[in-house]
Amino acid sequence: MLRLAIAFALLATASVAQDTQSPEPQPPVPNPKATFFDHSPTSKWWISGQANFVFQAHGDFYAQYSGPNSLKDYSEHATSRVLTLFTGYEFTPNTMAYLDVEESGWGGISGALGLAGFVNLDVVRNPTIGSAPYIARLMLQQIIPLSKEKMEVERTPFSLATQVPVRRLEMRFGKFSLADFFDLNVGGSDSHYQFLNWVIANNGAWDYAADTRGYTMGAIFDYEDRNWGLRFAEALMPKVANGQNLDADVARARAENIELELRPKLFKNKDTTIRLLNYINHANMGDYEEAVRLYLNHVTPTPDVTATRKQGTIKYGFGINFEQEVSADVWAFGRWGWNEGQHESFAYTEDNEGAHVGVYVKGTRWRRSLDRAGAAIVSSGISKAHQAYLANGGLGFILGDGGLTYGPETIEEAFYTAHIWRGAFFAFDLQHVNNPGYNQVRGPVTVPGLRLHLEF
Repeated sequence: MLRLAIAFALLATASVAQDTQSPEPQPPVPNPKATFFDHSPTSKWWISGQANFVFQAHGDFYAQYSGPNSLKDYSEHATSRVLTLFTGYEFTPNTMAYLDVEESGWGGISGALGLAGFVNLDVVRNPTIGSAPYIARLMLQQIIPLSKEKMEVERTPFSLATQVPVRRLEMRFGKFSLADFFDLNVGGSDSHYQFLNWVIANNGAWDYAADTRGYTMGAIFDYEDRNWGLRFAEALMPKVANGQNLDADVARARAENIELELRPKLFKNKDTTIRLLNYINHANMGDYEEAVRLYLNHVTPTPDVTATRKQGTIKYGFGINFEQEVSADVWAFGRWGWNEGQHESFAYTEDNEGAHVGVYVKGTRWRRSLDRAGAAIVSSGISKAHQAYLANGGLGFILGDGGLTYGPETIEEAFYTAHIWRGAFFAFDLQHVNNPGYNQVRGPVTVPGLRLHLEF
């Protein structure tokens, strides 16, 4: 895997070298279609859809011991699916509404247990919630112009505007995913075209407010200027860790997220973006240290963080996100994240600190502009309190081998996504996991995968 990362780095270097040379004239190539159906840039209505299918497998691997929440140490395979219908309506150029209906099913290897950096972001972690269609997003967007100057923007299922004021305030209210608007990254944010791993597609230490499927309700305020932006969200937390039901009592449970986005001109004709994130969660969370103390005092038969939950407990953390344009079709990117780690991981994954770096490439150089490729490496860790909890046999909502010989969970991932025809894309993905579940006496394990993405 590291050799793959080095290969992509060499490709990036070659791209820079080519940029310094005078390009030879090339015959014009018609832009390929990226969807099965064309979408109007002027219609007040938006209707589109997507289907994403991911197949993954792994072989036998060494495990000194296993527990209820371990990645299975014998061969297995699994296939997941996510189907989404996107709809939107533009009341005015500055007022829009969105309703997205989704259906997901099948599953992931080991039931999405045993890895903090699970290998498939599409997998729902709670198999008991069923596969009936559900409302993923239902939100109102309001743009308040703060300047007369406008800029062209791409129309998407999340934003129907094709022109926006350079300086503006955007407000959203309703149901959405915080990851749709915070911690975005050109190289690692989209599991339908790019990386699949949870802690590469998102910041693993950002325990962002969400139900089991990744959605919450709340409000987002986003101020945008030419070279910077500042966004804030107030959102609902789940009632229990990894729970499906959100707590509507904001006096006792809620999440504040604030992100400063800077777009400095560090290199001539190269885009740079830096995002600084802070979050604070208030919820009915438990304490790892208290859970171990109750176990050692023979109050509980095993450490049980759920027995220590207190309403209004605070968990907070920070993140840094960067992307750097290397050439017109190559980007370097990365993230760093940390959270306080004393209180239980509650909404995203069991990760208290981590960092990743990677490279992302579009296929323009080899005349396949809709192809994508990337390689990344991520290393994640947990706090001393979290380590002691798992080492004494405690279970989280994702991890729990019955013991722990601690080591950072390090994952390398590489993918290639090929555009087949119109809205059809096929990808090969390869992940290598060292110390699965932060356990040095389990693994390593290699997980190859295939992805079929259809865009309507």
